[in-house]
Amino acid sequence: MSTLLALEDVDAFYGSAHILHKLSLSIGEGDRLALIGRNGVGKTTVVNTVLGLASLRGGTVNVGNRMVARPRPYIAPKAGVAVVPQGRRIVANLSVEENLLLGAATRRKGPWNLPAVYELFPILQERAYTPGVALSGGQQQMLAIGRALMANPSLILLDEPTEGLAPVIVDQLAVVFNKVAAQGISLLLIEQNMSLVMRVAQRYCAMAKGSIVAQGDVDAASLETLHQHVMV
Repeated sequence: MSTLLALEDVDAFYGSAHILHKLSLSIGEGDRLALIGRNGVGKTTVVNTVLGLASLRGGTVNVGNRMVARPRPYIAPKAGVAVVPQGRRIVANLSVEENLLLGAATRRKGPWNLPAVYELFPILQERAYTPGVALSGGQQQMLAIGRALMANPSLILLDEPTEGLAPVIVDQLAVVFNKVAAQGISLLLIEQNMSLVMRVAQRYCAMAKGSIVAQGDVDAASLETLHQHVMV
């Protein structure tokens, strides 16, 4: 199995604040990995380190078969790693369709285009010319996922994709994530909803204080075990 993303002994900082401590994880083709842990343990910093938004000061980051000495926001997308960021980050002055087309800027070849995204999320086609920020929270999350798919990625990093969403929308997204994974896209799921993790992920890594403290197969873990890693 080819490795799509690997962090090895990574130390990452924001200014003088040391956030990630010798953190290692890897994601391969067809993998579905959940990264779990309490708020503030550094989960989002894993994504920000890959994008170069946090400072890498130790260890290595490999995207595909390339070691990235100085990560930058444009490197990962070109290598097939797309991000659905926490908070969605819909561009306010663009329509739904224009937001989706931003995802195609990498010009990677693949099956995902506007018709394919609209088939997955019919509501986005219905509201294609509506300002993206005029959508409901759940619809904005669909837009953020659709935008990531438009990049035809090999791997999607999903940072708290169900935050603030109603349970019925979470259920819909679980179905979507499994459909996407079934088409060969690997997933890194940063998530607090352990029920969703149980339905989507194959493996989990639990974080505490910027390091991986536990990992295993999701189907071998109980819901209670997973919840212990996210309870305040």
